[in-house]
Amino acid sequence: MRHVPLSNAIKNDEWIDAVDPEVSLDELPEIPGYHVLVRPFSVKEKTKSGIYIPDSIKDDIAYLTTVAQVIVVGDLAYEDIDKFPKGPWCEEGDFVCYGKHTGTKLFYQGQRFILLFDDQIIMKVSSPTHLDPTFNLSH
Repeated sequence: MRHVPLSNAIKNDEWIDAVDPEVSLDELPEIPGYHVLVRPFSVKEKTKSGIYIPDSIKDDIAYLTTVAQVIVVGDLAYEDIDKFPKGPWCEEGDFVCYGKHTGTKLFYQGQRFILLFDDQIIMKVSSPTHLDPTFNLSH
């Protein structure tokens, strides 16, 4: 089956903020074991072209986006030398990508988070706006 690229889809840099503000929590949660707590990017009120994004869609986009910032790394994350022979893939503050529908959604002190296992993070990126989810390599 041939996949057609979504050339008219909204690109990342049109709906996510390039730099998210620092997380301001009274205290960060303790993350046990092999878990990594990430914060999905906040979604803009409207796109560059002026399309307003409804709140219900913004919530879905925030959880379904595959880019987040690492907030807390569990005490055992990346300690398995067989899985991670070169050490940790990421650390607190990094921007990472993960698979859609991965992890556990959390709402903690008024902010959205996703709890992932260390091996669910698939890559680290310098900026979330560099990724274009509409580009399709399969033809």
